[in-house]
Amino acid sequence: MKNKNISFFMAQINTTVGDITGNTDIIIKKIGEAKKAGAHCVIFPEMAVTGYPPEDLLYKKRFIDSNIAALRRIARFARGITAVVGFVDRVKGKLYNSAAVLSGGRVGQVYHKINLPNYGVFDEKRYFAEGEKAVVFETAGAKIGLSICEDIWVDCPAIRRASKKMDFLVNISASPYHMLKWKQRVREFSKRARQYNTKILYCNMTGGQDELVFDGHSLVFDEKGRVLSQGKQFEEQDFIFNFGTAAGKNEKKEKPYSVEREVYEALRTATRDYIIKNGFKKAVLGLSGGVDSALVAVIAADALGRENVNLIFMPSKFSSKESLDDAEKLSGNLGIKLKTIPIQKTFDVMLDELSGEFKGTKSGTAEENLQARIRGNINMAFSNKFNWLVLTTGNKSEMSTGYATLYGDMAGGFAVIKDLPKTLVYRVAKMRNEMAGYDLIPENIMTKAPTAELRFNQKDTDSLPEYEILDKIIEDYIEKDLTYGDLKGKYDDETLRRVIRLIDINEYKRRQAPPGVKITPKAFGRDRRMPITNKYRE
Repeated sequence: MKNKNISFFMAQINTTVGDITGNTDIIIKKIGEAKKAGAHCVIFPEMAVTGYPPEDLLYKKRFIDSNIAALRRIARFARGITAVVGFVDRVKGKLYNSAAVLSGGRVGQVYHKINLPNYGVFDEKRYFAEGEKAVVFETAGAKIGLSICEDIWVDCPAIRRASKKMDFLVNISASPYHMLKWKQRVREFSKRARQYNTKILYCNMTGGQDELVFDGHSLVFDEKGRVLSQGKQFEEQDFIFNFGTAAGKNEKKEKPYSVEREVYEALRTATRDYIIKNGFKKAVLGLSGGVDSALVAVIAADALGRENVNLIFMPSKFSSKESLDDAEKLSGNLGIKLKTIPIQKTFDVMLDELSGEFKGTKSGTAEENLQARIRGNINMAFSNKFNWLVLTTGNKSEMSTGYATLYGDMAGGFAVIKDLPKTLVYRVAKMRNEMAGYDLIPENIMTKAPTAELRFNQKDTDSLPEYEILDKIIEDYIEKDLTYGDLKGKYDDETLRRVIRLIDINEYKRRQAPPGVKITPKAFGRDRRMPITNKYRE
């Protein structure tokens, strides 16, 4: 490298899909801040101009036109500094996931992403053509190669060949979070640095987008694969790194969160961004006295501020005083006034109206679900009246087995913990209490047996196996895609058959559930697309 005095400014920003004007303003502002910081090169995440993933917005010609026009506007501010900006390029009618090199007030070289992911949450081959060529540009005497997200997860022959001419390899990314994904990144990117014998700068997006959340955690590696620096998780950050004799201090190496803390921060970030980016200011949820709604209430308060969270306790004759006491204690700890709206009169009226048709039948699921649907109606009434977004409180164990009521507890705008197995709910709740330094979520909520309280003396274990067993089966069957034949002998056979059957027959419910943030390696929705009408059984 001719000039070892080079400073990089990685703009770990939170963009919004479709907000081309807003995203452009953020990028221009950061270019100005990078210049003031004395950086030679400022780097932005993948598709920073459009936000990621824009999905079928990419089929709109004017959307592509607007993003290209925005890139040209950004370029006018890239004077005295080089900027690497993610956008969507169009060449001869084909679209490319691209990185542009901006300098001297103009758009210079453009790199087209070579490796397009088409698995899990990714659909890039639906929209983009594959790039073919590596790009190496020069700034401050250093030769810098470009890559985009997936290009660094795999050995890319074009980039490998070009790496012989590189001092640095920049990777701009919009890498969605799941638990402990940062460890996979460090392992794979370290391998790539050694393989290419080059320093790597990885700039990742942060913030929530529908079911996805991006965790930032930008990274710098030396050519031996050692981590020189790593950024914050789930926060916007101006991540500055200087090589050689460049002036200024490097960012300290941030310590990654524990798995429970990173899950919590992912939930908080995703909930905040989903609500705010969709034009809401406040949220509402039903507080039952159980751990699921308690955790969602705390997440909402942390995400939005307690003044923007509304909690409603909706008891029937089956609700215990213990549940009311627990709900009141939690709401008191949060500093939120608890609204209590009994549902028994409404429930009795509905039962009376249906008594003729239901005559001679045994009380059961229909009557239990009526209660959940009354509660759903009350939540939605508040939503319509005051423009509050309803947060649902079902967890992955319930969503997997159908232990939830359509148009009842599943009714709402965002399902905060739909990808958290019940056992993880408890772990995250315990961690949040440790953060608080006291039982923010009351101890009784953490220790009592889970119950829906839709009939007297009801317990979740009346319908489901113990959660410790259930969640292991769910992990094996859903996240690892193992089958009954693979799992036979690992679990009690009757339990295994029952759980698999419940998972298989409840796809129709999950398809109608509100979106919720991806936390595990395989979440329902974008990750797992099973047919509703499905006769396949082992």
